[in-house]
Amino acid sequence: MSHTAAEDDSLIRRLRALEDKEALRTLMIRGWRALDRKDWRTWIGCWAEDAVLEFGPWGEIHGREAVLAKVAEAESPYPSMQHHILNLDFEVAGDRATGIGYMWFVAVTASGSTSSPYAMGGPYDWEFRRGPDGWLLVRQRLGVWWTDGEDTLHAFE
Repeated sequence: MSHTAAEDDSLIRRLRALEDKEALRTLMIRGWRALDRKDWRTWIGCWAEDAVLEFGPWGEIHGREAVLAKVAEAESPYPSMQHHILNLDFEVAGDRATGIGYMWFVAVTASGSTSSPYAMGGPYDWEFRRGPDGWLLVRQRLGVWWTDGEDTLHAFE
């Protein structure tokens, strides 16, 4: 069975869209796993130089190094953390993309503690740009819909 040029073009476009969405998912998973390990350089390597982080208590933070400084300051004191990013969905338009997902963050507030961990969750809203080295995060908006436990380290105020 032969394919028409239009069918081949359609297949190529669909395959490219799937590859882009997988590249975005991989970028986010790699970055957020790095957060759990406190591998700050791998995590911030997922962000563009001109990136913006929007987080309610912190307002807007502009620039990759400023984002790194604020997040490392807030999360460094936790002995261990888990950043879950759930229900990821991406839309690609050329060299730009948007994404949404949910955050479920859980952190141990004291080393060896048997008390309940601190947790929070809410929506992510992302913007991405493709450059010579692939996709990078340009803007992240993070909302908090719920918390559980006490943030004894006061990291997210």
